[in-house]
Amino acid sequence: MAVYTDVTLTDLKSFLGKYDIGIVFSFEGITQGQENTNYHLRVKKNGHSQLTDYILTIFERRVRREDLPFFLGLMEYLALHKIPCPRPIKNSKGHMIGKLKGKPAAILSFVPGLSVVTASVLECSALGEALANLHITASAFPQKRPNNMSFNEWRRLLEESKKAFYSDQPETLYLVENELDYLENLWPKKLPFGLIHADLFPDNVFFRGSKISGLIDFYFACNDFLSYDLSICLNAWCFERNGKYNNQKGYSLLKAYNTLRPLHYEEYNALPILARGSALRFVLTRLYDKTYNNFHTSIRPKDPSEFLDRLKFHQRVQRPEVYGLEEKHIKK
Repeated sequence: MAVYTDVTLTDLKSFLGKYDIGIVFSFEGITQGQENTNYHLRVKKNGHSQLTDYILTIFERRVRREDLPFFLGLMEYLALHKIPCPRPIKNSKGHMIGKLKGKPAAILSFVPGLSVVTASVLECSALGEALANLHITASAFPQKRPNNMSFNEWRRLLEESKKAFYSDQPETLYLVENELDYLENLWPKKLPFGLIHADLFPDNVFFRGSKISGLIDFYFACNDFLSYDLSICLNAWCFERNGKYNNQKGYSLLKAYNTLRPLHYEEYNALPILARGSALRFVLTRLYDKTYNNFHTSIRPKDPSEFLDRLKFHQRVQRPEVYGLEEKHIKK
């Protein structure tokens, strides 16, 4: 259950008194997620019979207080520019960030829809289109934020997580250390750069039917290679439960993305390296969480071996065509 901070009705009434959205009708903790406390609120305005849904987010763990204006400002900007994502609600003083139980908190508009467990080819196509639209729209967002989970941080994560490797797993540690050495030598230096989501897993995308109704959880958003964001989606969406890469899903995702934001030839050729890097990033952060999971005993850290298997797949990839999109679709 991913609810770290318990909130009472009295707490909520006091907090919502600073907002012009109405009074609490009901509220319920949201159990999905790993990073923050979230509550689904239903509120009712005086003189209105209709209930309105909102999300209360209390920021915990990795989200730094100084980064919140960037994250919330980005969501406000994207929502105003027709990207389907939560819109921060300002309080009576015009602020998007308040304080609840001594922690920073925000009220967000409610995004309807459901996430998928195993995406279809059609849903992967919708994702590619949504990601391209996100990159294009966010290119005009004026604020910048460096990627604090970029490859420059992976060595530190590895050193701090080594005790997560059991003594009978020296071969796994050897593989990860060698992979990090390899990527540090070959990581691209000049690719199209911009604002990325950096965590667009299926649980952060809502659908209504086969159409995307919402993109959520922008708390890793940052500036990095646009195609690195694409490689994260390949890793998160295009592998089946048995660990096999689905070429049709990869093609569907890449083709839809490339149709709206044509990939540069250098980006296309860098996909195998970027996919290895994004797989390693989630191996390392999951190892880190496994090592330091002292924040809340009811949260079970995600298994790093899932992305270790995906990393091994990418290590065997010689050409980007393996991911589904042929070179003929790329403009040189």
